[in-house]
Amino acid sequence: MSAPLSFTPSSGPFTANMFTQQAFQRALVEVENLREQLRRAETTQAEARRRYWQQVGPLADAVVTARQALFAPLEDALLWNAFSRDEERQITELLVANAQDLQERFGIETLDILLKYAPPQQSETGKATTPAAEPERPPRRQTKAERAAAAEALQAEQDQQSLLVNAKTVYRRLARANHPDLERDPARAAEKTTRMQRITQAYEAHDLYTLLHLLAEDETEPTDDSLLIRYTEALRRQLHDLRQQLNEVKFGPWSFLGSTPKKQEAGLRQLKRQLRTEADYLAQVARQLHTPTDLRALLRELAATHATL
Repeated sequence: MSAPLSFTPSSGPFTANMFTQQAFQRALVEVENLREQLRRAETTQAEARRRYWQQVGPLADAVVTARQALFAPLEDALLWNAFSRDEERQITELLVANAQDLQERFGIETLDILLKYAPPQQSETGKATTPAAEPERPPRRQTKAERAAAAEALQAEQDQQSLLVNAKTVYRRLARANHPDLERDPARAAEKTTRMQRITQAYEAHDLYTLLHLLAEDETEPTDDSLLIRYTEALRRQLHDLRQQLNEVKFGPWSFLGSTPKKQEAGLRQLKRQLRTEADYLAQVARQLHTPTDLRALLRELAATHATL
């Protein structure tokens, strides 16, 4: 972690009192600590994900291959003219359900199947869209909870806008002090060119922390209380966002860090068993798609159990 940062006191008009500087420095250190925690969590998560897919990937690929292999015989069956209208509807539903499964579980693009066989309101995503709008009604009064949620969303938008304004202010201050075209010494101009690249990259990424870090390193740029307070508040907002990101990495739906290694291993074994069972079942289904008699028996079995592939 970087050493504590501070602005050089100044006897001129731009001065910051000790307490304001300390609050700013604490916010910088807190952001740096949280950024480091996030980096470590993301690294650990990436390694866990790599190990996970080393074990699960081949089985998942087998399921994907087995499901993709069902499309051709199911589509061919619709051309046999051997089924009732209800049976053809079942076959079409199997095609759509199989496409949805590949898309939602494995991220495999199946839009061509969905566009061809899903009902019009389902063709884009495989899920029903919102029904046609009813005639416009007078707006109802918002509940207290809805008003609070709307106020929170507005505050978040204002905070984000404030963050961008603060970033622009810091960027301009840094650019004035570090623009290489204003430096006559070639060595210093080269240093400032490199520094301006860092400043510009941070600004384009809306990375206020790095901009403030660079500003704090520059001893020729003290600041006054009002700006420093604004920067501190912006850093605190960034702390909030970083905590949310860290929680998402640790406890999000795709996290590998939210349970003990023992529970992860047990879950992994269970998933591998499920994928093997699914691949075996799909191979059995594929053998039933080559004759009308076998396919009709499969349709009856699925209808009786209210199951899908």
